[in-house]
Amino acid sequence: MPPESHDHAAGLPECGAAESGLPPANPYAHSYLSGGFTVVGVLGEIDMATAGALAEHLDAATASPAPHVLVDLRAVEFFDCSGLRVLCRADRRAKKRGGTLRLVSDQPRIHRLLRASGLLRRFPPLPELPPPSRQGSAPPPSPPQ
Repeated sequence: MPPESHDHAAGLPECGAAESGLPPANPYAHSYLSGGFTVVGVLGEIDMATAGALAEHLDAATASPAPHVLVDLRAVEFFDCSGLRVLCRADRRAKKRGGTLRLVSDQPRIHRLLRASGLLRRFPPLPELPPPSRQGSAPPPSPPQ
């Protein structure tokens, strides 16, 4: 069964998908709005078989003008180059639309993966989600270019 068909079978909440235009939760990703950000929570193992489920959420999160996206990788058990490809594509989309994409991770293995792939400067991870703020407030600072 493809990851997209797990949405209802898994019994996961839709996280306000109908009201926000965000896709429904699936076993690998869920999205929600917090302050001026779209937060994409990533779960479990992201590899070639499951990266499409993450891409669905990142595509939706980066579809608006000037999107500010936080990708929360703290609940990830495994993440490979398929996941990195999806992150890079979403980052390009966000920047093309005048927005930002930042990673949230406190996991040394994610930091090692980013360093080994040469992406640590592009995606310096935040250790935790910023506290919810008032609508329209500034996003977390972008890394230096």
